[in-house]
Amino acid sequence: MTARGQLRVYLGAAPGVGKTYKMLDEGHRRRDRGTDVVVGYVECHGRKHTEALVAGLEVAPRKTVTYRGATFTEMDLDAVLARRPRVALVDELAHTNVPGSGNAKRWQDVQQLLDAGIDVITTLNIQHLESLNDVVAQITRVPQRETVPDEVVRRAEQIELVDMTPEALRRRLAHGNVYAPDKIDAALGNYFRVGNLTALRELALLWLADKVDDQLDRYRAEHHIDTTWETRERVVVALTGGPEGDTLIRRAARIADRSKGADLLAVHVARSDGLAGADPAHLARQRALVESLGGTYHQVVGTDIPAALLEFARGVNATQLVLGASRRGRLAQLFSPGVAVTTTAESGPIDVHLVTHEEVKRGRARITAAGGLAPIRRWAGFALAALGLPALTVGLTQVRGHLSLPSDILLYLAAVVAVALVGGLYPALIAAVAGFLLLNWYFTPPIHQWTIAERENILALAVFLLVAGGVSTVVDLAARRTRDAARARAEAETLSTLAGSVLRGTRPLPALLDRLRETFQLTGVTLLERREDIASGPDLQHDPAAWRLAAAVGDQPCLTPAQGDADVSVGDVCLVLRGHPLAAADRRVVEAFAAQAAVALRQERLAEQAAAVGPLAEVDRLRTALLSAVSHDLRTPLASAKAAVDGLRIPDVEFSDADRDELLATAGESLERLSRLVENLLDMSRLQAGVLAMAPQLTSLAEAIPLAVDDLADGGHGVRIRVPDDLPEVHADPALLERALANVLANALRYSPPDQPPLVTASEYAGQLEVRIIDHGPGVPAADWDRIFLPFQRLGDRDNATGVGLGLALSRGLIEAMGGTLTPETTPGGGLTMVISLPAAPPTDDGPDQATEPTILDHIDRIDGRRDGEQGARV
Repeated sequence: MTARGQLRVYLGAAPGVGKTYKMLDEGHRRRDRGTDVVVGYVECHGRKHTEALVAGLEVAPRKTVTYRGATFTEMDLDAVLARRPRVALVDELAHTNVPGSGNAKRWQDVQQLLDAGIDVITTLNIQHLESLNDVVAQITRVPQRETVPDEVVRRAEQIELVDMTPEALRRRLAHGNVYAPDKIDAALGNYFRVGNLTALRELALLWLADKVDDQLDRYRAEHHIDTTWETRERVVVALTGGPEGDTLIRRAARIADRSKGADLLAVHVARSDGLAGADPAHLARQRALVESLGGTYHQVVGTDIPAALLEFARGVNATQLVLGASRRGRLAQLFSPGVAVTTTAESGPIDVHLVTHEEVKRGRARITAAGGLAPIRRWAGFALAALGLPALTVGLTQVRGHLSLPSDILLYLAAVVAVALVGGLYPALIAAVAGFLLLNWYFTPPIHQWTIAERENILALAVFLLVAGGVSTVVDLAARRTRDAARARAEAETLSTLAGSVLRGTRPLPALLDRLRETFQLTGVTLLERREDIASGPDLQHDPAAWRLAAAVGDQPCLTPAQGDADVSVGDVCLVLRGHPLAAADRRVVEAFAAQAAVALRQERLAEQAAAVGPLAEVDRLRTALLSAVSHDLRTPLASAKAAVDGLRIPDVEFSDADRDELLATAGESLERLSRLVENLLDMSRLQAGVLAMAPQLTSLAEAIPLAVDDLADGGHGVRIRVPDDLPEVHADPALLERALANVLANALRYSPPDQPPLVTASEYAGQLEVRIIDHGPGVPAADWDRIFLPFQRLGDRDNATGVGLGLALSRGLIEAMGGTLTPETTPGGGLTMVISLPAAPPTDDGPDQATEPTILDHIDRIDGRRDGEQGARV
C-alpha cells in the first residue's frame, strides 16, 4: 500500500507577503539536495522576482480548458500523476478550477496527489479558510468566493506562516512588487489599508496558534507527557454543582482576562460512587454563564474527584486551577482533608486558587446516605469489628450480673449491624460469627466453655447468627443498589451533557468524539467506517484497507479497530478508543456514544449530498422560472411586431398614412421591448459570470436621474424629481447607472397610485450619495425584501405583463458592481422606498482617481487564481 504524501502549506495574511516566493525557494532547496521536484502549477502575477525563481525548476505542462468560448489553462493533474515526482509545487490551494476540469477545487487535486504518495508544497491566504470567511468579509468588505475546508489545512504535516508587517507590505505594494503600477493606488486605498492588513495578520497568527496547540497536545499524548507545559494560559474552574459555582466562574474569567488569548474551561466531575450529587439546575445555569464568557463546559466521570480533576487539567495542559473553599465544617475536615486540600497537594506545577464564597462551612447541599462500598469502607468495617467486639465484650463482663443473656445478644446484634452499615456484607458476617463465639464463651452457661447447657440459649444464639447475617446481606444489597443508581445518574448526566454539546456545535461529530475522549480520560478516539466493497472476514479487525477514517480527535488516529485499546461497533461504523482498556461498566455509555456517532456521520453525509444537490436545484428553479416568465414576454412583442409587419405587407389593403404610422410604431415598440428584454438577460448573465464590462468615470446624478426618467414609458409622466444641483459627482458607468435607475423607477411607477406618482430625491451623507426612489404603493413586507432581488421573482404576480422579474435583480447587481448598494425601506404612510447609495468622488480632480470596487474585486479574484476580464469570462 502506497504511503500517503505529506502536505506543507505556506500560509499568508494577505496577497503579496511572499508565499509563492517561499514555495519556489523551498523547491530549489530540495532540488539542490537531490529531491525530484516538479512545479505542478505556479502563478507569478507578473512579479519579476518570482518569475526568476521558476527558472531552473521542471515545470509540468498546463492543461487547456475551453469554457463559454474562452480558453483557460489549469494544472494538468493527470500529467503530474504520470510524472510522479517526489515533491510537487502547487500554488493557490483555494483556486476554483474551470468547469470541465476533473475536480471542482484545486485542494481536491492536491488530495489526489497526496493519496498517490506525492509530497505537496502549496500556498494559501488566511481569508480563504472556510471558518474565517464571514469574519474576513466583515473586515475587508470583500466576500471571498473561494474557500478551503479547515480540516484539509489542519491535516497538513507542516504549516509555515509567511509573515510581514502591514507597513512593509504596503511599501512592497507601492514599489510595484505586487500589482501593476496602474492598480497600486486603488489597492492601497481599499483592500490593503493598514487596518485590514493588521486584522488579517492577527487572524493568521491566532489560527496558526490553535494549529500549533493541537500539534503540541498530540506530541504530549504520543510521548506520555503528563506534566503541564505553560505555552498558553488555560484556566480550569472546578464546579461542584452548588450555588457557589457562579462566583467561581466569574473569578476564573477575571483571571483568564489578565492574559490575552487565555482559555477558560469549566469542568464538573460526576461521581460514580453516589456519595454526593449536584443540582442539575445550578449546572445548567453555570454552563450558560461559562459559554457567555467565552469559555467551554466539560464533564467527566470519576470516583476520586481530586484525581479526576487533576487528570483533566493535565490533559488540557492547564496552567491554573480555580477551586472553591470547602463547604464542610472544621470537624469534618479533621477526619478528611477534602478535595481542595488534596488537589492542591498533588497539583504539581499547576497553580491552584482557593476562592472563598457565601457557601463556605454551610455543608453540602445534597448527600446520599449510602454509597457504594469502596475498599476503604470494607477495611473500616473490619477494623470496627476487630476493635468494637472486644471492647463490647470487656464492657459486658463488668456488668455480667446485671444483664440477662437476651440483653447481651441484642447488644452484640447492634454491634454487627453497625459493622454492616460501615463495611458491608463480609465484615458483618465475620462480626456475626465472632459475636456468636464470644457470646458462647463469656455469657452462655457454662461460662468459658464451648458447650451450651440450655436449649433455649442454643435457639437464641442461632437466631442471633441468622439475624446478623440477614441484616448484613440487606445492608450490602442496599449499598450495591445505591451504587448502581449513582452510576446510572452519572451516566445520565454524561449523556445529557453530550446531547447539549452536540446540539450547540456546528459540527456535531467532532464535538461528540471530543466529549467521549474527555469523559473517559482517553488519549484518542477514532470513528472508522467499513468500506462497502469489503466483506466480513477473520482479519477484518487488522486490515487497514477494509476501513475508511471518518473522524478522529486526540492523538494519532487508529486505522483499524485492532490498533486501539477498545472498540465498539454499530453496524458498519466502529468507534476505536485509545488510552486505557474500557471497563465493563462503561461499555453501555460508550455504546450510546457510538450509536450517536453513527447518526451524526449519516447526517454529515446527507448534508454533503444536500449541499451538492442544492446548486443544481437552484439552477433548475431558475431555469424553470426563466422559461415560464420568458415564454410569454418573448412571444408578445414578437407577435405584435409580426402582426404589424404582416399587415403592412398585405398587397390588397390600402392603409392611410396614420394607420401605417401606427403599425410601424407598434412594430418599433414591440421590437424595442424585445431588445430591452434580451439586453437585461444578457447583462444578468454577465453579472453572474463576473464579466460585465464597465467604463467608470465622473458622473453627475443631477444629469443621470432625468435621463433615466426620460427612458421610461411615456417619458416617466408624473415622476417628481428633487435633486440639488450642487451634489458631488460619483465614479460610475453612466450608461449602467442610467439603466439601474430606470429599472428601479419603472418598478416604482408600476405600483404607484395614479394620484401619487413616485418621488426621486438625492442627498449626501458621510461621503455617500443617496438616491431615494419613493412610492406610495402597496409596499413589500420586510420578510420579503431579499426575495424581490432574486431573478425571475415577482412575489406571486403571474400576469406576465409586468416583465420577467429581472429589473430589481439587475439593478442591484449593476449598483454593487459600481461599488454601491441598493436597499429597500418602508415609506412612511405606506409604500416602498428604494435607496441607492454610491461613494462620492473627491471634491477635486488634482489627485489620482480612486479605483472602484470592481477593480479591487478583480485584483482579489486574480490573487484567488481566477481570470480577469482581459482573459475572458471569470469562473
